[in-house]
Amino acid sequence: MANSEFTTYFIITILFFFTVPSTVKSSNLVQEIKQQSQEQDKEPFVGVNLGTDVSDLLSPTDLVSFLQVQKISHIRLYDANPDILKALAKTKIRVIISVPNNQLLAIGSSNTTAASWVGRNVVAYYPETLITGIAVGDEVLTTVPSSAPLLLPAIQSLYSALVASNLHTQIKVSTPHAASIILDTFPPSQSYFNQSLTSVMVPLLQFLSRTGSPLMMNLYPYYVFMENKGVVPLDNSLFKPLTPSKEMVDPNTLLHYTNVLDAMIDAAYVSMKNLNVTDVVVLVTESGWPSKGDSKEPYATKDNADTYNSNLIKHVLDRSGTPLHPEITSSVYIYELFNEDLRSPPISEASWGLFYSNSTPVYLLHVSGSGTFLANDTTNQTFCIAMDGVDSKTLQTALDWACGPGRANCSEIQPGESCYQPNNVKNHASYAFDSYYQKEGKTFGSCDFKGVAMITTTDPSHGSCVFPGSKMVSNKTRTVSNSTESSGAAESVRLRIELFCRLKSGNWNRLKTRNNQFWFMFHLKQQPMSPMPVVLLYLQCLHMITRLDLFYKSAYDQLKKLKSKSGTVKHQAATAYKPTTGLKSEHLNMNPRED
Repeated sequence: MANSEFTTYFIITILFFFTVPSTVKSSNLVQEIKQQSQEQDKEPFVGVNLGTDVSDLLSPTDLVSFLQVQKISHIRLYDANPDILKALAKTKIRVIISVPNNQLLAIGSSNTTAASWVGRNVVAYYPETLITGIAVGDEVLTTVPSSAPLLLPAIQSLYSALVASNLHTQIKVSTPHAASIILDTFPPSQSYFNQSLTSVMVPLLQFLSRTGSPLMMNLYPYYVFMENKGVVPLDNSLFKPLTPSKEMVDPNTLLHYTNVLDAMIDAAYVSMKNLNVTDVVVLVTESGWPSKGDSKEPYATKDNADTYNSNLIKHVLDRSGTPLHPEITSSVYIYELFNEDLRSPPISEASWGLFYSNSTPVYLLHVSGSGTFLANDTTNQTFCIAMDGVDSKTLQTALDWACGPGRANCSEIQPGESCYQPNNVKNHASYAFDSYYQKEGKTFGSCDFKGVAMITTTDPSHGSCVFPGSKMVSNKTRTVSNSTESSGAAESVRLRIELFCRLKSGNWNRLKTRNNQFWFMFHLKQQPMSPMPVVLLYLQCLHMITRLDLFYKSAYDQLKKLKSKSGTVKHQAATAYKPTTGLKSEHLNMNPRED
């Protein structure tokens, strides 16, 4: 009996040491989560939607690591993927999980089913995985209106299950709506919910007010612009800075709107007020801009997507609110993290992502001042390139000016150089425009060229061709055969080659003879030069002879540079050359002549 009592006491003692501390630890973790949730909910944030119609999607573990590298702290799932929820454990990444539309019937018809869903998808992971909300369905009232009667019962059943698990204060329940449930959206002061939905919206808003849950809205200025071209300016849709004359003004309130999204958010607030609800906050569960489209969507471009999302991020994190509610800044989930390449046409459906499925950025955001959010921030890295659709003659004129009076450095678009290919006016003009733009310090008006140039945040560098504005020059330099050779020595050898070409230019046939080729190559072997191979230098020499003005100007500039360093010039003949004020069109045609 004594041994039995001792054994019982020992087991109880062991259980106390192993279970009580664990319970205390779990309790402390819950308190920490609650406090963290309350603190973070006070600050507006930018999150991302995570769709999974992606080929070769990262594994859940790699996905979570990627989110952490990108400093993404809020995501929204379109389901309750168990593998992703498990991988999110102990990461402090906050996640909204979703009930797909096809599960509404079961959950809205049975409290038991709702309780089981919460137990399986919430209780099993919380609080190690920071589930902050449940999105019940997606745009149910507009995409599957037949399920509208089930929407509120499903929400209430899930909320009751959270209450039973004492999680209702940490996890909010709501449903995302399409912007089309609101009619007459501008001016915002005249907006109202579609009256055919009143029987659903009134009790839903009352539930959101009672539980402190947000009104979830999917708001896309892109579609507003596309449906109202000629009425809604593109700049207003992209958050671009506007002059007062271009701001949208609500005639009833005299409030000025500098962007479409703020107007859409205020339209939601006015619509709620018309139903006597004034204490529900708008949460933008989707917003974004496609980076690619077909001929019917010409504004779905990388530059516009970059501009919209970059400005959206800065707008939210500036905490400036809206004209109607400057004290409230809505948090926003960008649609979306990855391009969902498995989506059905049109092309734009698969082109909303910030990243490709292999985790490389579709474009580089410029969100200077927004902290560490999104590691593909390039902090206002901009380039100047030729616009699409400009005729080659007009571009050629602008190119001539940039390389002539504009004094842009056009050496890299000469034959044999790294940016010579592709050999066309647009490519060469883009390089010259960017050279001038960067030289001028990216000042206002330095990327215009009479309307044929535009600023982009997408690096136009390609292959071994690195544009002047690229910050990655040091990582993209061409491979050299002798990396220890100094730039001064290379310049000196280049000068000797060019002078040799000049001296031989009087007898074209002589230079083309086989003996002279051997002499030329032998001369170079005595003074090896990188990075250009000898043969390419020889071909470049032949080609430069056919364009003497450009060649002499190049030789003169290099001699002048050497003179400024040494104070003397050995080849006095070259100093007599006076460069022209500008290069002629034929000098920059870049089409090698036939032998």
